Amino acid sequence: MDYELDDDPARIQADVVWGWLSTDAYWGRWRTRADIDAQLASAWRVVGAYRADTGEQVGFARAVSDGVGFAYLADVFVLPEHRGHALGKRLMSHMIDQGPGRDFRWVLFTGDAHGLYEQFGFAAPDQTAMVRPSRQG
Repeated sequence: MDYELDDDPARIQADVVWGWLSTDAYWGRWRTRADIDAQLASAWRVVGAYRADTGEQVGFARAVSDGVGFAYLADVFVLPEHRGHALGKRLMSHMIDQGPGRDFRWVLFTGDAHGLYEQFGFAAPDQTAMVRPSRQG
């Protein structure tokens, strides 16, 4: 199966994003549909992965940034039936290496997929990093 990646926000299928994030994302199922819609609308950059034959969205990544030197990567997923086609790597390459933030300091929070993110330069934080945990679930 062929896939294409696109960073056009107008192409994002909000129902697909909401469907996965509200049921399968261990990191943010507490968010409402209005929350997800607001995050999509205010994102600095979004990247979608789509079936080339149907245009169906099968993967997603979102970033928040100051647009100058810092970006936060969030909500990365590939639908289970489309895994195994290197779409996670392609999403990360399109978002980070091929995008306007390729030289930024990037951060993310994840409980899994460390091997994927390490391929794109992510590592455990050093002594300069501090985090205030969420109070929302």
